Amino acid sequence: MVLLIEGRPWLGANFWSRAGGPLMWRQYDPALVRDELQVLREHGMNLTRSFFFWPDFMPAPDRIDPELVRRYADFLDRHHELGMRTIPTFVVGHMSGENWDPAWRRGRDLYADVWMVARQAWYVRELTARFHEHPAVAAWLISNEMPIYGEPSTRDRVTAWAELVVQAVRAGGGTQPVSVGDGAWGIEVTGVDNGFSVRDLAAITDFVGPHVYRMENDIVRQHLTAAFVCELAGTMDRPVVLEEFGVTDNFVSAEHARHYYRQTLHNSLLAGATGWIAWNNTDYDDLYDQDPYRHHAFEMHFGLTDSTGRPKPQLAEVREFASVLDRVDFARCTRAPGQVGLLVPSYLEHAYPFTEDSDRTYLFGVLRQSYVATRAADLPVRLLRERDGIPDGLALYLVPSAKQLTAPAWRLLAEVAQDGATVYVSYSPGGNGVQRGPWYADLNGMFGVEHQLRYGLVDPIEDDEVGVRFLDALGPIAAGATLRFTTGGDEHSRAYLPVRPTSARVLAVDGRDRPVLLERTTGRGRMVLCTYPIEHMAAALPSVNPEPTHAVYDALAVLAGVERPVTVADPLVHAATLSHEDGRRFAWLVSQSPDPLTVRPTVRGGLAGLEDWRPLDELTLPPFGVSVLNLLPDS
Repeated sequence: MVLLIEGRPWLGANFWSRAGGPLMWRQYDPALVRDELQVLREHGMNLTRSFFFWPDFMPAPDRIDPELVRRYADFLDRHHELGMRTIPTFVVGHMSGENWDPAWRRGRDLYADVWMVARQAWYVRELTARFHEHPAVAAWLISNEMPIYGEPSTRDRVTAWAELVVQAVRAGGGTQPVSVGDGAWGIEVTGVDNGFSVRDLAAITDFVGPHVYRMENDIVRQHLTAAFVCELAGTMDRPVVLEEFGVTDNFVSAEHARHYYRQTLHNSLLAGATGWIAWNNTDYDDLYDQDPYRHHAFEMHFGLTDSTGRPKPQLAEVREFASVLDRVDFARCTRAPGQVGLLVPSYLEHAYPFTEDSDRTYLFGVLRQSYVATRAADLPVRLLRERDGIPDGLALYLVPSAKQLTAPAWRLLAEVAQDGATVYVSYSPGGNGVQRGPWYADLNGMFGVEHQLRYGLVDPIEDDEVGVRFLDALGPIAAGATLRFTTGGDEHSRAYLPVRPTSARVLAVDGRDRPVLLERTTGRGRMVLCTYPIEHMAAALPSVNPEPTHAVYDALAVLAGVERPVTVADPLVHAATLSHEDGRRFAWLVSQSPDPLTVRPTVRGGLAGLEDWRPLDELTLPPFGVSVLNLLPDS
């Protein structure tokens, strides 16, 4: 499902006027607001996310400021004049490094205090009743990053609070889509339980809205993290809107800001996002003595325009992205059904008895690095949550650097292999010293080996680089070829699995002739074991991508018969496709190279220019460039 405005997907910016920032409603300037919106509209945007600054809009427990309501009504009218819409956000107590309370709150718990929840519900209902019929309202958001403002709480309290305030939107007459505005930072995405369960909240709302601002140590991971978060959020059977993302000029050059926007927009699109709301519309240099900018000076410079209203390079990037959305008629495009499943263990989102918090957070890094490798191998991947069951019918299942799955999940993986799939599992003892080792239902039987582990001990990887030599050809990997993996991890996780093959065939060995990749055929399929935690090793290292895991995945995809309409040999260029309902298909080529890169894609059918339909065998991508092309039918 795609949330649309007059047939176009949501594309916009979080909005505070440069006259006032969060205090804009105290000094509202209608003409300036119209000018600010006009710039966004001219660059292809059709949406803003706007904010009822709670201390101002609700100065008393039973009162909403009528003058600010009038000003917000004018704000909606300005949107309507320009053919734009907005998403009002109700409980805005946190903003850009500062928390503001209504004076009357007096420290009362926002989730568990019945009177306090009733006041919020009243406030939400009353504002919805005033504005729900206005044509400029696209949707509603309950809060802005409530886990920061209200702080984490228990899952039952948060979900009950959310259900009541969502019901208040409906009681006020709001029929538009509604979501929470929490950032999708819950346990199902991050492995950290803040009470805001993405799963529970998705069940009572209409879309999931990740907020992604990551400090990273690898540029490819940085460019794909928002996409990976969208993939995780997209497993909740709700549209995914990238509700907040952006960069501050304090932390990034103008050129690299444009690169970041380009990569985030296109990669998240390919990851299933169907709406984008950048942070934010403008800079605030004139507000240097006003909180939060006084003490968080970098927050002044997240804008798509500078403090005079002049467009910045990243706004030009948004305009180009909007043009691509229109040219491919994105609202009627879909991703191809993935033939490759990346398994998300239930241990990411569930605290099983006597397990460690780090068992969950470890998984985020491993899964993200595995996702990076699937993109480098141009695999049509989908994320499979163990908690929701492991579907059959895929060609290739990936279980990267796995310490833990439930026993029934291991049985299901053995069954899908028996039925014809290729199941790949790489070993890991985990990231802590608690019950350190493989929690597998039947390691030896599944993989045709006898493990040689010693109780309570790991087998440390001795070398800083592991050379993996292939004994026979595997897909495009020639017999005798060697892949070199840099070793990462700590005293717990930097370890390999010593095994002796029984019914398994050794595909590759390390520099000490120990088995690294083994294959056991079973029924119509196969189980493939990697005895090194190659995804975790990469996840633990800075500036590591591209690294050779993509080559292993590529070879497994060939072995499994995975269909890939477009591939590029260079792992710095990621290829993916979308299909239009009228039969047209489009190819995306996304470069992770800081330099221009010329590539010759391998294509079934052919490629042609998006507008001129000129056939292309070779093309040059600019630094961190994206090319969107027509994918021609097979001859």
